[in-house]
Amino acid sequence: MPLRLLVLLALCQAGRVAGARSHSLRGSWRVRNANGSLDLGGTVPGCVHSALFQKGLIQDPYYRFNDQKYRWISWENWIYIKEFKIPFDISQWQKVTLIFESIDTVAEILLNNVTIGKTDNMFHSYSFDITSVVKDTLNTVELRFQSAVRYAAQQSKAHSSYQVPPNCPPRKQKGECHVNFIRKEQCSFSWDWGPSFPTQGIWNDVRIEAYNICHLNYFTFSPIYDNSVHEWSLEIEASFDVVSSQPVGGQVIIAIPKLQTEKTYSITLEPGERIVKLLVAIHKDISVETWWPHGHGNQIGYNMTVLFKLAGNLSITKSAKVYFRTVELVEEPIKGSFGLSFYFKINGLPIFLKGSNWIPADSFQDRVTPDLLRLLLQSAVDANMNTLRVWGGGIYEQDEFYELCDQLGIMIWQDFMFACALYPTNQSFMDSVSAEVAYQVRRLKSHPSIITWSGNNENEAALMMNWYSISVADYPMYIKDYVLLYVENVRKLVVGADKTRPFITSSPTNGAKSVAEGWVSAHPEDTHFGDVHYYNYYHDCWDWRVFPRARLVSEYGYQSWPSFSTLEKVSSESDWSFQSTFSSHRQHHKQGNSEMLNQAALHFKLPQSKSSLQMFKDTIYLTQVMQAQCVKIETEFYRRSRSEIVEGEGHTMGALYWQLNDIWQAPSWASLEYGGKWKMLHYFAQNFFAPVLPVGFETHNVFFVYGVSDLHTNYRVKLTVRVHTWSSLKPVCSRMTEHFALKSGQATLIYKEPVPSLLKRCGNCTRQSCVVSFDLSAGSQRLSPTNHHFLSSPKEAVGLQRAHVTALISQQGDTFVFHLETSAVALFVWLDVGSIPGRFSDNGFLMTGKTRTIAFYPWKPTNKSELEKSLRVTSLTDLY
Repeated sequence: MPLRLLVLLALCQAGRVAGARSHSLRGSWRVRNANGSLDLGGTVPGCVHSALFQKGLIQDPYYRFNDQKYRWISWENWIYIKEFKIPFDISQWQKVTLIFESIDTVAEILLNNVTIGKTDNMFHSYSFDITSVVKDTLNTVELRFQSAVRYAAQQSKAHSSYQVPPNCPPRKQKGECHVNFIRKEQCSFSWDWGPSFPTQGIWNDVRIEAYNICHLNYFTFSPIYDNSVHEWSLEIEASFDVVSSQPVGGQVIIAIPKLQTEKTYSITLEPGERIVKLLVAIHKDISVETWWPHGHGNQIGYNMTVLFKLAGNLSITKSAKVYFRTVELVEEPIKGSFGLSFYFKINGLPIFLKGSNWIPADSFQDRVTPDLLRLLLQSAVDANMNTLRVWGGGIYEQDEFYELCDQLGIMIWQDFMFACALYPTNQSFMDSVSAEVAYQVRRLKSHPSIITWSGNNENEAALMMNWYSISVADYPMYIKDYVLLYVENVRKLVVGADKTRPFITSSPTNGAKSVAEGWVSAHPEDTHFGDVHYYNYYHDCWDWRVFPRARLVSEYGYQSWPSFSTLEKVSSESDWSFQSTFSSHRQHHKQGNSEMLNQAALHFKLPQSKSSLQMFKDTIYLTQVMQAQCVKIETEFYRRSRSEIVEGEGHTMGALYWQLNDIWQAPSWASLEYGGKWKMLHYFAQNFFAPVLPVGFETHNVFFVYGVSDLHTNYRVKLTVRVHTWSSLKPVCSRMTEHFALKSGQATLIYKEPVPSLLKRCGNCTRQSCVVSFDLSAGSQRLSPTNHHFLSSPKEAVGLQRAHVTALISQQGDTFVFHLETSAVALFVWLDVGSIPGRFSDNGFLMTGKTRTIAFYPWKPTNKSELEKSLRVTSLTDLY
């Protein structure tokens, strides 16, 4: 028997126990401000704002103007204290550590009045050796937080050699300054869709861990596909803290039963911090089912167990779900076009990215539950999305978020948390970023849902388009800082740790062209390269010609107001007007409220009610109609541009609108309101992101229809085009094409007709009196949603009557069925059941027939009576 094993056994026989013990410090803590005037109970995970609210010392921070009223909370320094006894004999353990998964953000940590460490980054975990400080009697752990606002200001002031802009957010955002000097959720200092709540607290797990011999610090893995031999393998990495004075030997047994794979490896761990790397080959004769995005296949995963059997009778077991998939970012020449493509292949198949952008679901992360995440992410899938971009001004989301995306087939474009700013590059800041990046890549890289890393949000554009009025003489210095931070630091760490997915330096970026220009491009939103962010609130959104025919559009959108039932919870009666102080205060985008009305007025009559409350509700409804219609037209343009090149532009392979969700109850670009209620836009997304979609548009007085297919096989289909008059519930004419092949993964022209001839063959139709509907079918089965094309603005409609829409509700199991009947053609029919949580099968639709049946899927138990009392039906003519 080797001498080192005898030594380890002797240690065990002398009274030490192999293995580890853990003791959670979650739950009740004391929270007090620095001068002791406030002392209250708090909960961990949690933050100061939540503690104050739960004890009734403040109102809901989201109520009315409380974001400004409670600014003092973020300016105070706060202290978290907990007394605890460890429920095991600490003398039996060689090492005891105190682990914080996340601390928000700047704190000094004391155990039994001894400083054990300091923190300044909320994006990675901290582990402190407390072996010599912890007691077997009563212990006191204390976190002395420094105001994030004050800390950021101090760091900015200390960086005296040159400015790092921007100093402060626009005044309209009502935020705090110098957020780029602190590694904290950037939008917590405010954004153009969110409030300023720079929180302090312990927002994730905290625990004591005690161990002998050695301890597993982390475990991660990456599936690798070798295309040359057509074989999968699994790279496994495990980090150990070896506290034994002698090397620790043993075995690693890796088992993936459904892949008939079991491998055993011998290892020896030298004392200290040690990393074990193993490569597990999956025999090429074994069929491995791959993970696919939603709409393209199944999300197959395999259960894996990893058993570390080490000397001293120490066994450590880890279980994980392993998914196999490949991802490739394709940037190559395109025939007939200057520039390069920019699209993603999953398992060798080009995939059009359909989806949106994700922001934090709440200013207070302790309120973001797994149930809320599931509701929001399921809503994305229910709207036929396959991609979300986790935006770089928020947080790296909690584990449950990525696990749900794996299960649901949602691809994640993962930004690192830098947004709309330049950043310092002093050594302490860079060291903090390095620890953050290394931690997050280790934590997240095993998730198949993440298809790309992106260094930042809009910082290449901010620099090169000179958002901050940098002088020409200073440009080399700022470019050097940009490359130092995102290329020589972030990119270097990512590429070194993860070879399974691409890294792009920024979004938007020109991709390979930006790299060739020294990592920053003179024109970073060139439509011939990379991805584009596009916002235009002044041109007519119904005119598709204003939109960029880009390679991929990763941000675009229009604002709307959330529903009255959502706003009602955080406002009072005096606030219920579009001209109220509350409405102005809640709008953080400069001129946002007027931009919405101006865009709506291009095609709709503005509300005319004499009741101020009804006027407010009607205006909310109209902003949602406008937003839904604008984003629909823009998204359909991008989808039909996937297969063609026009004047050197096109081959568009992604449309991610801004934004999916809301952080609070306010006007924004979101399609899901705070809490998850669907806006009209989200119902429209369910259709404009459908796997098969006919897209209609006009140019030069000719009506065109493109057939868009995300399917993997060709289909023989027919297109049916109907023309309806506003004055009748029966179509005036209908035309069905011959069968044709709808090509897989393409957008192709399938119908073309001059508008004058279309109107002529449909009797007495004019542009103002008629509307066109169309859909795709195979045999008797409709394959696509029914789409519509307006021949003129609804405000110019001739013959449109005020529709009286009634609803009878019945229950079928857990679903409720709404049987609708209308007296006239009804535009943008909106079914609203107030605060009853759930969603309809469709909403905001055009009702060109007398009857229609719509399902309601409740998210919590309800009944027919509650629904009948809460139901309000609105259509466009109700506003006039």
